[in-house]
Amino acid sequence: MEHSYSERAVFFFFLFLFFVALLLAGKLIIPFLGTIVLGFVFTGISLPLYSIFLRKLKPSFASGATCVIIFLVVFVPALFFVGVISKEAYDLYLMGKDAVLSNQLMQALKNTHILERVNSILSTMGFQTSLSWDALIKPVSEFGRVVGLSLFQQASFIASNVFQVVFYFCLMLIVVFYLLIDGNSLIEYIYNLSPLPREDNEKLFKKFGNMAGAILVGNGLGGLIQGVLGGVVFFLFGLDAPFLWGIIMGFLAFLPVVGIGAVLIPTSIILILKHRIAAGIFMLVFYGVLSLGIEYIFKPKIVGDRVKMHPLIIFFAVLGGLKIYGILGIIYGPLIATLFLTLADIYFANFQILIEPEKFKV
Repeated sequence: MEHSYSERAVFFFFLFLFFVALLLAGKLIIPFLGTIVLGFVFTGISLPLYSIFLRKLKPSFASGATCVIIFLVVFVPALFFVGVISKEAYDLYLMGKDAVLSNQLMQALKNTHILERVNSILSTMGFQTSLSWDALIKPVSEFGRVVGLSLFQQASFIASNVFQVVFYFCLMLIVVFYLLIDGNSLIEYIYNLSPLPREDNEKLFKKFGNMAGAILVGNGLGGLIQGVLGGVVFFLFGLDAPFLWGIIMGFLAFLPVVGIGAVLIPTSIILILKHRIAAGIFMLVFYGVLSLGIEYIFKPKIVGDRVKMHPLIIFFAVLGGLKIYGILGIIYGPLIATLFLTLADIYFANFQILIEPEKFKV
């Protein structure tokens, strides 16, 4: 009996020390958590490229070559984008601030009698209030001011903190470098450390890998295509800030419910109201063909059926991630949702019978 109490005391003392060490280790890692997560995500995406280099190079050289490709493909274009976005975002902010957007829309709508007819219908229905174009269009100008200012501030922060951005990007590349070489050993260590059965650990890692691939490969390439083509169409039709709106559409493409329609549909309506009917109709057709082609042809071929998550869950996961984590929430939100749903599946498969045995009684 004394031996049993002694073993329990040692075990609880070990648990205490383990959790203290875990908390201290967490405090060390938390400042770099975003960098580490991005490192894992980019590692999963770059594994095929690493495998190609590994055929002719040693692991360390193959990993280094992969990191160089990531740097050239991701970081160098990003610095170019920041400069262009900064200028166009500031112009959009000034347009919203000076009510230029409102004046342009008012000029397009002044010869229409749509609002008068709506007010007439409302009065026959007993409504005493009447609508005005100024009240309806003012939020558009305010939206342009807020979006422009927010993007300008983000771009200015990056431009004024280039050293910090380079530092964290290089840290991420270091994570990628060692994960490509020793990733399998690390995963095996996590499997051994986890109290879950091995098949559950493998399921969790597989879901994370699939979701990361879907976010950056499927949604990322899909967003890039939609953003580039959307910006080109804006440029061809002589619309303001084509590069900026292309970037915005690229990010909106991550939202499965709204997508680039949040920009292209209002733009087509504005073009039609400006009597550019052919351009407005083309914009609607362009939106339909592009979005349907990306969602039902491109993404299924790239991602396949690896990620099965309801579009509404992805929608709120992305929105919540953006609100809490900023632009990186596009990645963090779906990954957190994946973690929760995968753990829920593990619970239903393995642990529900322990907590709710009455449900399984025959």
